[in-house]
Amino acid sequence: MTDTTDPVRRLPLVFEAPRRGKPPKHWFDLSVDERKDAVVAMGLPRYRADQISRHVFDRLEDDASRFTDLPAEIRVELGQQLFPRLLEQVTQQTADAGRTVKTLWRLHDGALLESVLMRYPGRTTLCISSQAGCGMACPFCATGQGGLKRNLSQAEIVAQVLAADQMLAQGLIPGTTGRLNNIVFMGMGEPLANYSAVIGAIRTFLAPGPNGFGMSARGITVSTVGLVPKIRQLADEGLPLTLALSLHAPTDALRDELVPINERWNVEEVVEAAWQYAQTTKRRVSIEYAMMRDINDSVEHAHQLARVLRRRGEWGWVHVNLIPLNPTPGSRWTASRKADERAFIATLEGHGVPVTLRDTRGQEIDGACGQLAATHP
Repeated sequence: MTDTTDPVRRLPLVFEAPRRGKPPKHWFDLSVDERKDAVVAMGLPRYRADQISRHVFDRLEDDASRFTDLPAEIRVELGQQLFPRLLEQVTQQTADAGRTVKTLWRLHDGALLESVLMRYPGRTTLCISSQAGCGMACPFCATGQGGLKRNLSQAEIVAQVLAADQMLAQGLIPGTTGRLNNIVFMGMGEPLANYSAVIGAIRTFLAPGPNGFGMSARGITVSTVGLVPKIRQLADEGLPLTLALSLHAPTDALRDELVPINERWNVEEVVEAAWQYAQTTKRRVSIEYAMMRDINDSVEHAHQLARVLRRRGEWGWVHVNLIPLNPTPGSRWTASRKADERAFIATLEGHGVPVTLRDTRGQEIDGACGQLAATHP
């Protein structure tokens, strides 16, 4: 890669989040048995746990004062102990005629996170955060350049989904009053660096009512920059989730700059782990590739990418998802020219690589992950 004008601000990679104030315990943090134990500890019979969960997961209620089938004298204590307010809306931006809604949330300790609700024809997708900030230090990413504040709790992850389903149920998004079809862990943070909370949240998304949202594992995508041991661990969970590998470059020399974690697990290692994931789960892996003008978008880069992936045998295991970069203000990293996008796609197709160009959303707002949080200290 040719050198460009301004130097890259390289932040240290962070794999463990700084310790901050512990989030308050919430119903979403508890297993089914722990929920029953919690209500018994409050002097209620165990069956009350199912009643409470029906309010939450069936009726999408998280205000204990509205649990009218519970004794009135217990609702205040229940709200204080197990239903603290986790997310406070700071601001909200809409785009695409109201079909894209980006929300900035403040947590109990002042940390910020973002989630994006997107309505498409026939489906609704929520992009959620797994960390407040990110420690992976990718220079083209607003979140990565802001650094890592802390991991989110399991409940703080689940609360983003509840808030989105509540918006949908209230008819606030044009075209639907249903529920989410898809969840993508592509918001702030590296999901596999907060593995336990992410898996716990996913199991809550999948659990049938009344103990969860009853979603399909095939509707959940987990994105990663390539934490190889965690990719292997995820493959062994027995869940047919979609894995999205944020590759962004076909060579180590380039990926070392764009995705610093590559210095620990290189292109060969992360692609091999992704291929093994596909073999284990029988789920096609998505290769995420943000197109950056004059950085990684040449025809030669496309040839190199095809060669990297072709070594894994049949094309059925993989799909390349090209992403037009949503640049952050003042950044030298910007979107590719349309002509270069077309040439890149044609080159991959010439090799037989399945490829699509992502439908961009939120371009008229702070659409890139981390942009909105960066404007609110």
